[in-house]
Amino acid sequence: MSRYRGPRLQKIRRLGALPGLTSKRPRFRRYIKTRFRSGRRSQYRIRLQQKQKLRFHYGLTERQLLKYVHIATKAKGPTGQVLLQLLEMRLDNILFRLGMASTIPGARQLVNHRHILVNGRIVDIPSYRCKPRDIITTKDKERSKALIQKYLVSSPRRRVPKHLTIDSLKHKGFVNQIIDRKWIGLKINELLVIEYYSRRT
Repeated sequence: MSRYRGPRLQKIRRLGALPGLTSKRPRFRRYIKTRFRSGRRSQYRIRLQQKQKLRFHYGLTERQLLKYVHIATKAKGPTGQVLLQLLEMRLDNILFRLGMASTIPGARQLVNHRHILVNGRIVDIPSYRCKPRDIITTKDKERSKALIQKYLVSSPRRRVPKHLTIDSLKHKGFVNQIIDRKWIGLKINELLVIEYYSRRT
């Protein structure tokens, strides 16, 4: 299954707020509210919606998310928490959380177009896993700096999580530590996502 490129507001109406997917907010109409209130939701549907919410927020394909779940189940620590940490430490998500991009798809485009450096080296892989003490900067070219400056100025002021630090003047971000669960910027029950995949296999 390929990455979703369809209407983003449609997904927000169905799944709730997805700050990584788009900064826009849909206008909820009365018939939409009544439509989703009516009828009992099965346990499978609840688990599926949590999985979809995670997938669309981080902009992953089904195969990518399944791969992260497999890595999380083999790692030490609570599986759900490890899964969220793996997703949050992706380079495209780090750029979004620093405010260097308005959305995760926008951050992915910056990485793909080779505007981003990690520890002084160009990284063009959005799924690159950042580590503590990594330094994220832009290329010295004017175009790269102008793109980042545009996002830093125009994007709504988001609270930067404690595991990150941003130097807006130098267009530089720092990864201080692995993210803590309370700083995850998404209302999600990650245990239901793990349960969804465990029941499929």
